[in-house]
Amino acid sequence: MQNKGMLSKLVLLLPLLISLVASKDTSFTFVRFTSANVSLDGIARITSAGPLKLTDTERQQKGHAFYPNPINFKNSSNDTASSTTFVFAIISEYPTLSGHGIAFVIAPTRGLPGALPSQYLGLFNGSNDGNASNHVFAVELDTIQSSEFADINDNHVGININGLKSETSAGAGYYADDNGEFKTLSLISGQQMQVWLEYDGVQKKIEVTLAPLNVEKPKTPLLSLSHDLSPIIEENMYIGFSSSTGSVLTAHYLLGWRFKMNDEAPELLISQVQLPPILGGNHIERSKFFIIGLPIIIVSFVLVAISGVVYVIRRKRKFAELLEDWELDYGPQRFKYKDLFVATKGFREKELLRRGGFGKVYRGVLPTSNIEIAVKRVSHESRQGIKEFVTEIVSLGRHRHRNLVPLLGYYRRQKELLLVYDYMACGSLNKYLYYQPELTLGWSQRFGIIKGVASGLFYLHEEWEQVVVHRDVKASNVMLDGELNARLGDFGLAIFYDRGSDPQTTHVVGTVGYIAPEHTRSGKATTSTDVFAFGAFLLEVACGRRPIEPRWRTEDIILVDCVLSHWNRGEILGAKDPNLGTDYVAEEVELVLKLGLLCSNSEPSARPSMRQVIQFLEGDVPLPELPLVGLCASGLTFAMTYPSPVDIAIMPLSSVADSLLSGGR
Repeated sequence: MQNKGMLSKLVLLLPLLISLVASKDTSFTFVRFTSANVSLDGIARITSAGPLKLTDTERQQKGHAFYPNPINFKNSSNDTASSTTFVFAIISEYPTLSGHGIAFVIAPTRGLPGALPSQYLGLFNGSNDGNASNHVFAVELDTIQSSEFADINDNHVGININGLKSETSAGAGYYADDNGEFKTLSLISGQQMQVWLEYDGVQKKIEVTLAPLNVEKPKTPLLSLSHDLSPIIEENMYIGFSSSTGSVLTAHYLLGWRFKMNDEAPELLISQVQLPPILGGNHIERSKFFIIGLPIIIVSFVLVAISGVVYVIRRKRKFAELLEDWELDYGPQRFKYKDLFVATKGFREKELLRRGGFGKVYRGVLPTSNIEIAVKRVSHESRQGIKEFVTEIVSLGRHRHRNLVPLLGYYRRQKELLLVYDYMACGSLNKYLYYQPELTLGWSQRFGIIKGVASGLFYLHEEWEQVVVHRDVKASNVMLDGELNARLGDFGLAIFYDRGSDPQTTHVVGTVGYIAPEHTRSGKATTSTDVFAFGAFLLEVACGRRPIEPRWRTEDIILVDCVLSHWNRGEILGAKDPNLGTDYVAEEVELVLKLGLLCSNSEPSARPSMRQVIQFLEGDVPLPELPLVGLCASGLTFAMTYPSPVDIAIMPLSSVADSLLSGGR
């Protein structure tokens, strides 16, 4: 057995899921899958050596393996036990990172149509997750923490019914029989393991037990859940496995599988199981060759050795690593400069994705894993210490939200800071609005992007452990993945503070046109200042125009002025982007334009929270009716009323213009 191998054995004892089981026994055994009768989809395939590979070393993919015939679970009056046993292995390119795990699943259909990879584990998608109509039972071995599904950590076992939020879950481990001590296990450690899952059809009780391969089944289960599964399991169901990968290359193997109806399945003999090849297994041999062979070559070729030493010394100086003691806490998030230099081909201009006020962003491919990344190169000039800054940046790396650009890690070198993000294939929203008119986004895509950014901001403001104020919400900082899903990025200006405390006074930073007026006065950035910037973003997306459009020899055009003017004339839809043509939902466009005005109020207390914004966008709460703008002594004004009692101040149009023009980088 290879010392870098990763083999786990999972024994699932599935008794009668309801009071009726098949009168006719169903059983099968697959020790090697070369001739196994299984149905595959996604990237699942059977290797020539025998193991079934659910997912290969490909990013953002899924794989399914199902027994091709349905199992009849409701054809007997006996309360008996059914069981399944399988052996699996998860092999990742990194010792501490992995893909999104494996799930054993019972489902009404084979192959789970419409399911997504990554955090959805190939089981569900964003629209059907949690639906009672799914009739899906699963046991997940999850190696990524997804806060949107309330995962307890990145190394847990969970029982899932109809959704990805587990009914109950626990960190991987077991209770020793001799002293009851809990011993932690790592699902991606390469250690071989067993898991038992038992369901008492009479007591309606599910128990899950986990232990290393050579440890007998512990008497105390890891999980225990009282739940009647009879409403979940239909008469004819399919059994199988689902797995998915994310940004880290990971292979998920199924090495043996045995199922027997109305009886306990004998354990698979480990000697019968074909071990999977270890990713990069020849790397050790190559390393030994260079470690042992290189000195001999140096002795034999003195001149080559001397020139090689000179080259190595120069290279070490170029890629010297400066690592302080406190940075050891962030080891997994800290990249090597050499790797980032090679990935971006020396930060070559050809790899430049975009320039910003705070640095350049380069495309790169990590040499050791072929993962596509985006590297932002900035100069750190913050008043706070570099230690505190890196602490906050690394904390952002713990965010797991579908509408935030994943921060993979960082590298710091003197005053230079490199931030490493997951690569977004479709680039920034900015180019679709202004630079590539032939790629005009339709309204449904724009409305989805708006909802996505709102969801990301709501998570930062209210759902994470601290309050995070982004301070630079705008179209150029909204990235689009391969499916045009919005992901808010560029946290270089973000500030953090504990809930219940007041934000500290800071430098006034941001982008002209998005800065709230109170921020320029007090220097305090709050969630309300982010809402103001989001209002400018709403108008920008709906109108296809920048918040401020400079004009030569004439006064600059203020976008909010234009929208207010159209609203005052009773034709607010006249402000929309003409590139939308006629393919749009008028009610949605009008909602976005009015919500943009509401968020642009110069009085912070008059702006909605991001929670309320989402309620308006989803149609859960109607947007308050906005009275027509009228002329008065103080200029153009408007007021409005929330569904709940909130006092809203009169807002002169000049205040809006002042707020849009104030501040700067």
